[in-house]
Amino acid sequence: MALISVKTILTSLCLFHITLAYFFYTNPNAISEQALVFVLGEAMGMPQTTAFANPNPVSSLLGVSLLITGLSDLVTLSLPEEIWMVHYWGTQAPLRITIFASLSLFAYFSTPSAGRSGPNRLSHPLAPPAPFSSSSSPASSPSSIFSPAGPTGSDGLRNRVFFTFAFIEFLSWFWVWVTLKEEAASFFARKKRRGSHSGGGDAVR
Repeated sequence: MALISVKTILTSLCLFHITLAYFFYTNPNAISEQALVFVLGEAMGMPQTTAFANPNPVSSLLGVSLLITGLSDLVTLSLPEEIWMVHYWGTQAPLRITIFASLSLFAYFSTPSAGRSGPNRLSHPLAPPAPFSSSSSPASSPSSIFSPAGPTGSDGLRNRVFFTFAFIEFLSWFWVWVTLKEEAASFFARKKRRGSHSGGGDAVR
Protein backbone atom coordinates (compact mmCIF):
# COMPACT_ATOMS: atom_id res chain seq x y z
CA MET A 1 0.00 0.00 0.00
CA ALA A 2 1.38 3.40 -1.01
CA LEU A 3 2.15 5.91 1.68
CA ILE A 4 0.12 8.59 -0.13
CA SER A 5 -2.96 7.59 -2.08
CA VAL A 6 -3.19 8.38 -5.77
CA LYS A 7 -6.33 10.44 -5.17
CA THR A 8 -4.40 12.68 -2.75
CA ILE A 9 -1.56 13.07 -5.27
CA LEU A 10 -3.97 13.93 -8.08
CA THR A 11 -5.85 16.41 -5.90
CA SER A 12 -2.57 18.09 -4.95
CA LEU A 13 -1.55 18.28 -8.61
CA CYS A 14 -4.89 19.86 -9.53
CA LEU A 15 -4.53 22.45 -6.78
CA PHE A 16 -0.94 23.06 -7.90
CA HIS A 17 -2.14 23.81 -11.43
CA ILE A 18 -4.85 26.12 -10.13
CA THR A 19 -2.30 27.96 -7.97
CA LEU A 20 0.05 28.31 -10.96
CA ALA A 21 -2.86 29.66 -12.98
CA TYR A 22 -3.46 32.37 -10.38
CA PHE A 23 0.17 33.48 -10.36
CA PHE A 24 0.55 33.35 -14.14
CA TYR A 25 -2.53 35.56 -14.41
CA THR A 26 -1.66 38.06 -11.67
CA ASN A 27 2.12 37.96 -11.06
CA PRO A 28 4.12 35.64 -13.33
CA ASN A 29 7.39 37.14 -12.08
CA ALA A 30 6.83 35.38 -8.74
CA ILE A 31 7.14 32.05 -10.57
CA SER A 32 10.23 32.95 -12.59
CA GLU A 33 12.01 34.09 -9.41
CA GLN A 34 11.34 30.91 -7.43
CA ALA A 35 14.41 29.24 -5.92
CA LEU A 36 13.60 25.91 -7.57
CA VAL A 37 13.44 27.56 -10.99
CA PHE A 38 16.79 29.26 -10.36
CA VAL A 39 18.51 26.10 -9.06
CA LEU A 40 17.29 23.85 -11.89
CA GLY A 41 18.04 26.51 -14.48
CA GLU A 42 21.59 26.98 -13.22
CA ALA A 43 22.18 23.24 -12.89
CA MET A 44 20.96 22.43 -16.39
CA GLY A 45 22.41 25.52 -18.06
CA MET A 46 19.03 26.89 -19.14
CA PRO A 47 18.89 30.60 -20.02
CA GLN A 48 16.76 33.12 -18.19
CA THR A 49 13.71 34.73 -19.74
CA THR A 50 12.08 38.12 -19.30
CA ALA A 51 8.77 36.97 -20.79
CA PHE A 52 7.28 36.53 -17.30
CA ALA A 53 8.51 39.79 -15.80
CA ASN A 54 5.01 41.30 -16.03
CA PRO A 55 1.52 40.00 -16.83
CA ASN A 56 1.03 39.80 -20.59
CA PRO A 57 -1.42 38.15 -23.01
CA VAL A 58 0.68 34.97 -23.16
CA SER A 59 0.88 34.53 -19.38
CA SER A 60 -2.85 35.26 -19.07
CA LEU A 61 -3.66 32.61 -21.68
CA LEU A 62 -1.38 30.16 -19.88
CA GLY A 63 -3.11 30.94 -16.57
CA VAL A 64 -6.58 30.33 -18.02
CA SER A 65 -5.41 27.08 -19.64
CA LEU A 66 -3.93 25.81 -16.36
CA LEU A 67 -7.11 26.78 -14.50
CA ILE A 68 -9.30 24.82 -16.92
CA THR A 69 -6.94 21.84 -16.77
CA GLY A 70 -6.83 21.85 -12.97
CA LEU A 71 -10.61 22.11 -12.58
CA SER A 72 -11.28 19.46 -15.25
CA ASP A 73 -8.87 17.01 -13.65
CA LEU A 74 -10.36 17.71 -10.23
CA VAL A 75 -13.88 16.94 -11.46
CA THR A 76 -12.81 13.51 -12.73
CA LEU A 77 -12.04 12.44 -9.15
CA SER A 78 -15.75 12.67 -8.31
CA LEU A 79 -16.54 9.87 -10.79
CA PRO A 80 -16.85 6.23 -9.65
CA GLU A 81 -13.52 4.79 -8.59
CA GLU A 82 -13.22 2.28 -11.41
CA ILE A 83 -13.85 4.94 -14.05
CA TRP A 84 -11.34 7.57 -12.91
CA MET A 85 -8.71 5.17 -11.61
CA VAL A 86 -8.67 2.51 -14.32
CA HIS A 87 -10.20 3.96 -17.47
CA TYR A 88 -9.33 7.67 -17.29
CA TRP A 89 -6.08 8.12 -15.38
CA GLY A 90 -4.86 4.69 -16.42
CA THR A 91 -4.42 6.13 -19.94
CA GLN A 92 -3.83 9.79 -19.06
CA ALA A 93 -0.89 9.23 -16.69
CA PRO A 94 1.45 7.43 -19.17
CA LEU A 95 0.42 9.87 -21.90
CA ARG A 96 1.38 12.88 -19.79
CA ILE A 97 4.62 11.21 -18.73
CA THR A 98 5.57 10.82 -22.39
CA ILE A 99 4.56 14.38 -23.28
CA PHE A 100 6.39 16.12 -20.44
CA ALA A 101 9.47 13.90 -20.73
CA SER A 102 9.67 14.79 -24.43
CA LEU A 103 9.20 18.48 -23.70
CA SER A 104 11.92 18.42 -21.03
CA LEU A 105 14.38 16.75 -23.40
CA PHE A 106 13.41 19.09 -26.22
CA ALA A 107 13.92 22.20 -24.09
CA TYR A 108 17.29 20.93 -22.90
CA PHE A 109 18.71 19.68 -26.20
CA SER A 110 17.26 22.32 -28.54
CA THR A 111 19.87 24.65 -29.99
CA PRO A 112 19.26 28.41 -29.98
CA SER A 113 18.58 29.91 -33.39
CA ALA A 114 21.25 32.53 -32.80
CA GLY A 115 23.63 30.18 -34.56
CA ARG A 116 27.25 29.65 -33.78
CA SER A 117 27.62 32.92 -31.94
CA GLY A 118 25.06 31.86 -29.32
CA PRO A 119 25.74 29.61 -26.32
CA ASN A 120 26.13 25.90 -26.81
CA ARG A 121 23.28 23.70 -25.52
CA LEU A 122 25.63 22.18 -22.92
CA SER A 123 27.29 25.43 -21.87
CA HIS A 124 26.35 27.72 -19.00
CA PRO A 125 23.90 30.46 -20.04
CA LEU A 126 26.28 33.17 -18.77
CA ALA A 127 29.29 31.79 -20.67
CA PRO A 128 30.72 34.17 -23.31
CA PRO A 129 29.95 33.28 -26.92
CA ALA A 130 32.59 31.47 -28.94
CA PRO A 131 34.38 33.89 -31.27
CA PHE A 132 34.68 33.30 -34.98
CA SER A 133 38.03 32.14 -36.24
CA SER A 134 40.08 34.47 -38.45
CA SER A 135 39.95 32.03 -41.35
CA SER A 136 36.17 32.11 -41.57
CA SER A 137 33.74 34.95 -41.99
CA PRO A 138 30.10 35.10 -40.83
CA ALA A 139 28.98 35.00 -44.44
CA SER A 140 30.80 31.72 -45.13
CA SER A 141 30.26 30.00 -41.79
CA PRO A 142 27.79 27.07 -41.65
CA SER A 143 25.74 28.74 -38.93
CA SER A 144 25.08 31.78 -41.08
CA ILE A 145 23.89 29.49 -43.88
CA PHE A 146 21.64 27.13 -41.94
CA SER A 147 20.43 29.24 -39.01
CA PRO A 148 17.11 31.03 -39.52
CA ALA A 149 16.91 34.79 -39.85
CA GLY A 150 14.90 35.22 -36.66
CA PRO A 151 13.96 33.34 -33.50
CA THR A 152 12.02 30.13 -33.84
CA GLY A 153 9.35 28.51 -31.70
CA SER A 154 11.92 26.37 -29.90
CA ASP A 155 13.55 29.54 -28.53
CA GLY A 156 10.34 30.27 -26.62
CA LEU A 157 10.57 26.89 -24.89
CA ARG A 158 14.28 27.00 -24.14
CA ASN A 159 14.19 28.77 -20.79
CA ARG A 160 14.37 27.77 -17.15
CA VAL A 161 10.71 28.46 -16.36
CA PHE A 162 9.40 26.10 -19.03
CA PHE A 163 12.05 23.46 -18.34
CA THR A 164 11.30 23.46 -14.59
CA PHE A 165 7.56 23.19 -15.23
CA ALA A 166 7.95 20.31 -17.71
CA PHE A 167 10.46 18.47 -15.51
CA ILE A 168 8.30 18.72 -12.36
CA GLU A 169 5.26 17.60 -14.33
CA PHE A 170 7.19 14.60 -15.63
CA LEU A 171 8.25 13.55 -12.12
CA SER A 172 4.76 14.12 -10.70
CA TRP A 173 2.97 12.11 -13.36
CA PHE A 174 5.51 9.31 -13.06
CA TRP A 175 4.73 9.21 -9.33
CA VAL A 176 1.01 9.13 -10.15
CA TRP A 177 1.49 6.30 -12.64
CA VAL A 178 3.49 4.12 -10.25
CA THR A 179 1.01 4.64 -7.40
CA LEU A 180 -1.93 4.19 -9.76
CA LYS A 181 -0.75 0.76 -10.92
CA GLU A 182 -0.41 -0.39 -7.31
CA GLU A 183 -3.84 0.87 -6.27
CA ALA A 184 -5.49 -0.45 -9.44
CA ALA A 185 -4.14 -3.92 -8.67
CA SER A 186 -5.52 -3.65 -5.11
CA PHE A 187 -8.86 -2.44 -6.48
CA PHE A 188 -9.23 -5.43 -8.81
CA ALA A 189 -8.21 -7.80 -6.01
CA ARG A 190 -10.94 -6.37 -3.75
CA LYS A 191 -13.44 -6.54 -6.58
CA LYS A 192 -12.57 -10.17 -7.24
CA ARG A 193 -12.95 -11.05 -3.56
CA ARG A 194 -16.35 -9.35 -3.40
CA GLY A 195 -17.44 -11.25 -6.50
CA SER A 196 -16.31 -14.57 -5.08
CA HIS A 197 -18.06 -13.91 -1.78
CA SER A 198 -21.30 -12.92 -3.45
CA GLY A 199 -21.09 -15.99 -5.71
CA GLY A 200 -20.52 -18.26 -2.72
CA GLY A 201 -23.49 -16.74 -0.91
CA ASP A 202 -25.74 -17.40 -3.91
CA ALA A 203 -24.53 -21.02 -4.05
CA VAL A 204 -25.44 -21.55 -0.36
CA ARG A 205 -28.93 -20.27 -0.98
